[in-house]
Amino acid sequence: MANDPYQELGVARSATADDLRKAYRKLAKQYHPDANPGDKASEEKFKRVTAAFDLIGDPEKRAKFDRGELDADGRETHPGFHAGGGFGGGPFRGGGPTMGPDIDLSDIFGDVFGGRGGGRGFGGPQKGQDLRARFDIDLEDAILGAKRRVSFSDGRQLDINIPAGAADGQVLRLKGLGGPGRAGRDGTHGPAGDALIELSIRPHPVFRREGMHLVMDLPVSVPDAVLGGKVEAKTPDGPVTLSVPPGSNSGATLRLKARGLAHAPGKRGDLLAKIVVTLPDAPDPELTKFAETWRKQRPYSPKRR
Repeated sequence: MANDPYQELGVARSATADDLRKAYRKLAKQYHPDANPGDKASEEKFKRVTAAFDLIGDPEKRAKFDRGELDADGRETHPGFHAGGGFGGGPFRGGGPTMGPDIDLSDIFGDVFGGRGGGRGFGGPQKGQDLRARFDIDLEDAILGAKRRVSFSDGRQLDINIPAGAADGQVLRLKGLGGPGRAGRDGTHGPAGDALIELSIRPHPVFRREGMHLVMDLPVSVPDAVLGGKVEAKTPDGPVTLSVPPGSNSGATLRLKARGLAHAPGKRGDLLAKIVVTLPDAPDPELTKFAETWRKQRPYSPKRR
């Protein structure tokens, strides 16, 4: 039997869903086979924490596990019954705090006593386990969408389509690409589990994401800020030339329509270029002399924002 899933993830039983997700992401990154090639112990640990998160990271499965209806391997359990309870045809109502909802004993023991159990209860086919993977992508992939290949702990590789406008922490669900279903007593297999891929967006050296918009700093020289000018700016679609209005201050924003993230078919957010007035890297004697003369003739006090 597998270890207690809370212990595997190193969290308390009172942990929130966010606590579980953070713990899993940390451990999955530490023990992922790609980060530990050839290390069987790390690979085994990765499988265990993934199975643990698959169990208690799902609210419904977690509730069943906490009530004792699933074991640490995610298999259904069946409760005992009170002395003298017998095998009556009506539902058995558990009296303890670990018991689940009303359970029909005729469903559980139908196969043994010729009842109507069929595929229900613990003897029926079960859905296969979900497989989980965390996948790092570039911001450009989230902006424009992309096709990438992801590896799972069982050695399989899948090509996935990252949708345009994907968010950090978004989970892609690939139906039926998880673990195989388990067969019931009649030999019928349950459906395969799903593959769940959590996206993690790497920090970008130029762009910052604000909702469906992108924000960037746009360096502008002092002459261009004072007199106006043309400045080249990077965008996810390639460089463009922007017109800087005369008298532009740091913090002023130039908006490029539809250069941000997609949020609907044919619709994208904007790119916001925030002006940063910059001085030359090396001291400029003429600029220094001009500034000294300007300060003497026209004392300047910047406006408070």
